[in-house]
Amino acid sequence: MTDSARRRRPMERIGDLLPDTARRLGLEEELRLARAGATWSAIVAELVPAASGRTRVVRLAGSALVVDADVPIVAQEIRLRSTELLAAFRRAPGGTRADDLRVEVRRV
Repeated sequence: MTDSARRRRPMERIGDLLPDTARRLGLEEELRLARAGATWSAIVAELVPAASGRTRVVRLAGSALVVDADVPIVAQEIRLRSTELLAAFRRAPGGTRADDLRVEVRRV
């Protein structure tokens, strides 16, 4: 066996390395927000397909998930489905404990 083969560390998944790396670089909150955003997008695509791509996570404020919508009618639909959307978000692997959904209309 060669020296390089003996020194080779076992392979690790990049997803397992990201949290520690983000913490060391001071990017933990950005990673958390990115994961929440990806999770939100997938949930909206599944549960409210007409709103897919029309909302995005803006921030996580305490126990509130703050999203914006591109038009008022989409914001209204998301508000009407907030209980269902929040339940799915809490259950999802990339989601967090959010008890309140705040929806803002994106200002252009």
